[in-house]
Amino acid sequence: MSIEKARAYLKEYGFEDRILTFTASSATVEEAALAVGCEPARIAKTLSFEGEDAPILIVAAGDTRIDNRKFKDFFHHKARMLKPEVVEEQVGYAPGGVCPFGVNQGVRIFLDEALKRFDSIYPACGDAHSAVKLSVDELLGLTHAEGFIDIAKQ
Repeated sequence: MSIEKARAYLKEYGFEDRILTFTASSATVEEAALAVGCEPARIAKTLSFEGEDAPILIVAAGDTRIDNRKFKDFFHHKARMLKPEVVEEQVGYAPGGVCPFGVNQGVRIFLDEALKRFDSIYPACGDAHSAVKLSVDELLGLTHAEGFIDIAKQ
């Protein structure tokens, strides 16, 4: 897992000082919320899906799940998560540390609308022992996401 890759990416934009590192695991929403000291909903989980031509990352609030109907309506194919053994190769980060920063060329990134309800959120930062504190607008700018979509449900 590569916190150094994410750190280098965030350093380019002046956000390296926002990275939090933990001795405990932050690989799951619950673990990350305990490590950060926030409610699980503020953990911005990055989910990896198969796309027609390239992987799709959806960053969603920790208290939401992807709505399969909304996914199919938006992307025009069934929601299929990437198999764990191909995530690192296709996205650039291993499961448990997948983040939307400095991903492989061609990976599409979208942010779920539910993130907008928070003033600060905590996405992973490249490994299973890190996070970065950002506003939703900062996340949008740093990830160069294609935009906000309504794709998750609570």
